[in-house]
Amino acid sequence: MTLKKLNAWLHLWLGLFSGIVIVIVGLTGALLVFEQEIKGLIYPFLHAEKPAGKSFLPPSVLASAVEQKLPGKKVSSIWYHGEGHTAHVTINADSTVYINPYTAEVIAMADDEDFFHIMLEGHTHLWLPVKVGQQIVSWSTLIFLILLVTGLVLWWPKKWNKKGKEQSFKIKWKAKFKRVNYDLHNVLGFYSLIVALVLTLTGLIMGFAWFSKGVFWLAGETTSKPRIEALSDTSSNPRLVERIQVDRAWKLGMTTIGEHLTDQIITAFPEKASDPIYLCVDMYRGTWRDVYLDQHTLKELPASGIRLRDAKLANWIQRSNYGLHVGEIGGITTKIIYFLASTIAASLPITGFYIWWGKQRKSSKRRRASH
Repeated sequence: MTLKKLNAWLHLWLGLFSGIVIVIVGLTGALLVFEQEIKGLIYPFLHAEKPAGKSFLPPSVLASAVEQKLPGKKVSSIWYHGEGHTAHVTINADSTVYINPYTAEVIAMADDEDFFHIMLEGHTHLWLPVKVGQQIVSWSTLIFLILLVTGLVLWWPKKWNKKGKEQSFKIKWKAKFKRVNYDLHNVLGFYSLIVALVLTLTGLIMGFAWFSKGVFWLAGETTSKPRIEALSDTSSNPRLVERIQVDRAWKLGMTTIGEHLTDQIITAFPEKASDPIYLCVDMYRGTWRDVYLDQHTLKELPASGIRLRDAKLANWIQRSNYGLHVGEIGGITTKIIYFLASTIAASLPITGFYIWWGKQRKSSKRRRASH
């Protein structure tokens, strides 16, 4: 078998083997691209009008308001979504409380099992048990990477003349359906290749530990760094601090520590004296920075993440991987491109199957005619 035939054989059978998974992952991924924008339009409880002269109330006030509204529940963290938006608190595993950050009024308690959560479950584990589904998605993603490479080889024009370029770069919309289908597979597959590679590689980084370690090694991270535990110093302060100390940390996060979108911040309350105060800041275009403060001194602990602008390549990839995968890294422009690329990726197994099925029917007719 020649390399050309081997390449075509791999492209065909790997595509047939993984096709259904790629369709599901591609379609659900496309639907998830504009999740936040759509939610902002259909869920009024995500918005909170800012009263004149008012600013955000601190975490301790919001936590107390929620705990008074829901006796027996304890707030562990609060997520501020920025000016004009409600803050949210997760109370149960499947529900979220939304609260007005200016007045501490509890606005809504929403079920997390909405349409987009269902789509996310399909995207990450095909609505199967998580351990099983994640493995199927991850291995199918690896197969899709091979399909992208073999597909590029098949797409490559034999001759770079006018006819060859037209066949490789243009869709003949006026041709018969069979030809249009072939062009949809061949031409659109090429145009979506770069974005599809980004989606695939970033997905593999999330799906396989060995793959992510390999990427980070190639990016310059040659030694694995030991995990630093974030602990507050209890030698002189053995008691858990009052919540007002968390308010001070929250204020530091918005005024001193955070650099991007400083009105968006997650603040977590420590549960014991050795716990740090956790802040999530710089939530900007799919990236964020985890910060741990000593709850007694409010000094930043070594376990905190560095600023993205100070990160080396391997750390930058690690921190930016999610933003690269979901299209947030470049704002609305990349989201539109990602939506189109994900939709095309989902269509490739369908158009590819039709090409194969057409050839099977043709060869079957020939066999019947010969008999």
